[in-house]
Parts: sequence; structure tokens; C-alpha cells
Amino acid sequence: MNKTEYMEMGEKNILHVYNRYKLVLEKGEGVYLYDTEGKKYLDFAAGIAVSAFGYNNKKYNDALKDQIDKLIHVSNLFYNIPSIEAAQKIVKATGFDRVFFTNSGAEAIEGALKLAKKYAYNKKGSNDYEIIAMNHSFHGRTIGALSVTGNSHYREHFMPLMPGVKFAEYNNLDSVKELISDKTCAIILETIQGEGGIYPATEEFIKGIRRICDDNNIIMICDEIQCGMGRTGKLYAFEHYGIKPDVFTTAKALGCGVPVGAFVARGEVADAMVPGDHGTTYGGNPLACAAVSRVYDMFESHEILSHVNEVGRYLEEKLEEISKEFPCIIERRGKGLLQGLALKKEKSAGEVINKAMDNGLIIISAGGNVLRFVPPLIITKENVDEMTEILRKSL
Repeated sequence: MNKTEYMEMGEKNILHVYNRYKLVLEKGEGVYLYDTEGKKYLDFAAGIAVSAFGYNNKKYNDALKDQIDKLIHVSNLFYNIPSIEAAQKIVKATGFDRVFFTNSGAEAIEGALKLAKKYAYNKKGSNDYEIIAMNHSFHGRTIGALSVTGNSHYREHFMPLMPGVKFAEYNNLDSVKELISDKTCAIILETIQGEGGIYPATEEFIKGIRRICDDNNIIMICDEIQCGMGRTGKLYAFEHYGIKPDVFTTAKALGCGVPVGAFVARGEVADAMVPGDHGTTYGGNPLACAAVSRVYDMFESHEILSHVNEVGRYLEEKLEEISKEFPCIIERRGKGLLQGLALKKEKSAGEVINKAMDNGLIIISAGGNVLRFVPPLIITKENVDEMTEILRKSL
């Protein structure tokens, strides 16, 4: 079949909740993707910050192939070796205490919210609790995750959502303080807002939230689903600020393409849930956790964090140059290999993305009219140069 026939079949048989680009991708190699017509694309989207090691990486692929020949699924009624090893690596790398594996980032958010509520219940014996979230945030599409997503566009058709959620202004500590009450059990925020437009937390803001939570026995939850797993040059972005949340969520590059997420907790919060409080059929299965385990090994063996710091600085420099060249660009925002170029209204991000695709570059948008750059973490300075050349042409 040709590209058009594949797209028509997809539109006929798949629920239409995405306006997909007119592209049918078939295979990948390194940091490049290829469509069904053989055209090559430099990938600066990485499956929305998922494919940290790019495509067709032999060490990663071999780990999955080996596990498929052993065991794919047994349920959480039994122990399995990959989940035990993967959890131990996360705990060792982060200094947190316990991990719960999920199938996705949204499910990790759901679990983190339940954990915060259960911890509060254990402390006070009440179910009447409130959660403070942030405007312009994005935490997922399930009802609980949507309830703490501060964007009416995602929420308006699915009301009523989970009650007891209040929204503060991101990077405005006073707006958070105004919402604190004796019912507040958790504050949830993305360490760097992704879908909302690539906004990093200020040091004053995130440290202020940590103090508020400490002073009021409130659980601090950091959503690291997009900004975590080395994307900013630290394993998790909260490390840039010298603080630790009580719970953080992780997914996307955690499995580098295999669907897996997790929520990770420390201290007494980690022990708030007991058997029967939470569960999942597929979460933590041997195949997914073999991917997680290999990813952590490769982060160390490939010295990914030092590489991201070096190439991330170079990407920032090049995007700064472009932002000064083109009057349609308002500013560059981001950390490391999570970058955004905010455009003026008269220049459509969608049009630039389509033109870039015509020119052999895949980028995506964020926060309405922002070009988002979340490439595989293995990109080189030469790849950045190639990207900037295509981007200039496309702009």
C-alpha cells in the first residue's frame, strides 16, 4: 500500500482523537526516521521526549529480545526479576525509597495523587482533602490527571472532574500561599512545564513550595514525565534546585519506547499504601522493566548526563542565535535538551512545523504557538547544526 492508502485505513479504523501529520513513519536509525516512501527526517521530537537513544539501538533492542524469549508477563501476584532490578536501580540513582511501576505517565499521576490522599488519611483520618495544581499545566488525559491539568481546553468537555482541586499561578508563590488550608494534602507541579509552553520553575518558586510543604505537612509531587530522565542534564530536573519532592512521577524516556511509567516516593510517604490500596495488571511486567533496567545501564555506560550538558548548551546557543535573527520569535525557553521557541501570533507554529517536515526535520509544538525541541539525548553538535540549517530555511 502507498502512504495515502495507509492514512485512509487509519482514519477509517482508529478513533479520531489526533490530527496527525500527513506522514507514515516506517523505520528509524540513530536520530533519523524514514517514511514509507523512503524519505529521511532528522528527528527533534523523539516520540515526544521518549526515544532517548534514538532508533534501532542494538544494546537496547537486545535486552528486549532476550526478555521476550524468557518471560513477557506474569502479573503482580508474583515477583519477577526485571522489576526488582529496575526498581533497585531507580532507588539507588535517586535516593528515594520505593517505586510503583505503571503503564503510562497519566497512570503514574493517578497513583501519586492516591498516595498523597492515603498519606493524609493515615495522618488525620478524613477524606475531605484538597490538592493545589498549576494553571497551564498538563498531567495527562485520565480523569484524575485531567483534574489537576490547569488548561480548560483539555477539561471543558469532561466535567465534573475530581473535586477538591485548586489552581495557582506557576512561578507565583503568593498565589500558592493564598490557596493553602488545613484541607490541603498535596501540591503538584511540573518541574518544567512542557505542554504549557516550556516554562522552567524559578528557584524561588520551587524552593518556596518545598518550604510550604515542610511547614504544613503537605505532600510535594513533581511531575517529571517529560523533563526527567536526563533531558535537562540532571537525571531529574528537580536536582537543579537542590530540593527533593516527596513523590515524583516518571515515564516517557524511562522505557525509551516501551510503555512504562512509575511514581517514586521517599520517607514515610513511601509506606502510606498497603496491600489492596493500589494495583495494575500490566504495570511492572518483565518486558517493560527489562527496558527500564537497560535504559538505566545505558545512561551510565554512555555518560548521558555529561553528553546532554555539553550538547544542550550548544543547542541553547544555536536557538538563541536563531531567535535574534528572526523577528517572529519572542524568546527561547528551556533547559538542556528540552527547548522551546515562542513565536508571535502572526507566525504559526503549525506552518513552520509542516515546512520543516517538507525539508526533512521533525519538530513539534507546545503551549499553543511554541516550537518544541526534544530530540533523542544522543544527538551530536553536528545534528544540531543540521537542524538549525533546516529550521532557518523553514522559518
